[in-house]
This record gives sequence, structure tokens and C-alpha cells, in this order.
Amino acid sequence: MSLIEAEDLGARPTASDVIARHLREAIMSGKIKEGLPIRQDEIAGLFNVSKIPVREALKRLEAEGLVIFQRNRGAVVTEMSQFEIVQIFEVRALLEANAIKLSVPQMTAATFAAAQDYSDQFAAETDVAKWAELNWKFHSCLYEDANRPFMVGLIRSVNDRIERFLRIQLSLSAGQAVADQEHREILAACRAGDAQSASQLIHSHVMDACSSLLNSLGKSG
Repeated sequence: MSLIEAEDLGARPTASDVIARHLREAIMSGKIKEGLPIRQDEIAGLFNVSKIPVREALKRLEAEGLVIFQRNRGAVVTEMSQFEIVQIFEVRALLEANAIKLSVPQMTAATFAAAQDYSDQFAAETDVAKWAELNWKFHSCLYEDANRPFMVGLIRSVNDRIERFLRIQLSLSAGQAVADQEHREILAACRAGDAQSASQLIHSHVMDACSSLLNSLGKSG
């Protein structure tokens, strides 16, 4: 059937893909607050679809830890306590510190160039919604040379669960500037081939961001 000019239909986003993307962004940006129910009939009406793709999208967000299904309420945006937030940041710090320690000895000039580019983009960006994305790109490119795809996948999963909080933290007064300075220090340690320093800097970077976030939310102490 090589005479037929076919399109890759598998590459097209499904209705549930599109709905999940919009709901994810609304949750990450805080437009849909913690604890609020997401009405399937309302979402279906907005996108002019049946409830089936809406439910598929919500189940995907449930797997990502962004919503939870409750009896008599349906899907509700997940709430996190101070203890839960701290635990997630602690796991993130441990995973990322280990990943960069494994990665530094294998890093190349291309890695440094990519990390520098993401760092510069992060520093120049004024759109809060893009800060978390660029922050992830900077961090993840420093872990890829570790050749630990499962570990990097776990790190991504952990980051996704707290992205809405990272946006808050980065939006704080000087939050972006502090992160930018720390990124540059981490990259300098990587360039110097100092895996131990890079690991310690990453761990401090993540946990300091956690402390800053808790202070901003009035949950410290």
C-alpha cells in the first residue's frame, strides 16, 4: 500500500490528551485551586465532547497525583499538607543529588552548552508559566549523561507532582534570581568535574527552594 499517502494518526493528540493538557495547566497555574471539584459535565460542555474523554483525562491526572476521586464529589484537585510537600522535596533532592553525581564524570561539551543555554533562557524569561519548564530542562539535561533513564523518569514524576508549588516558589521576590545564581554555581561545579560539589549544591538548591516555598505559604515552623 506504499502508493497511499498516509498521515500518522497516532501522532495526533486525542480529545483526552487535549483536555488533560488544559486541565493540567489550570491546576499548575492555580486557576483551579486545591480541594475544588472538577465537574465532568461542565468540562465536557466546554470542549463539546462526551464525558468519556473527560474521564480519561481525569484518570490520567489522577495517575500524576494532581486529582483524586472522592465519593459523591468526583474528581477533586489534590491538596498537599506541609508534611507531604516536604517529603516530595526530600525525595527530589535525594534522587537529583545522586543522578548528577553519576552524570558529571560522563558530561560532554554538548551537555555544558545545552545547560548554559537553558540557564540563560531561564534568567531572561518573564513568563512565570515557562519558568518551571525551563527549570526542568536545565536540571534534566544535567542528569542525562548518567544513563539512568528510570531514575530520570522518577525525577520527572516527582517534579510534575510539585510543579504548581515550584511556580509559586519561583514567583517569590527574588525567587527567579536566586535559582539562576544557584544554577550557575551547579553548572560551574559540573564543568570542573567536581561530582561531589555538584551533588551537594543540587541537594541544597532543592531543599532551600522547599524552605522558601513553605515560608511563602505560611506553613513554616
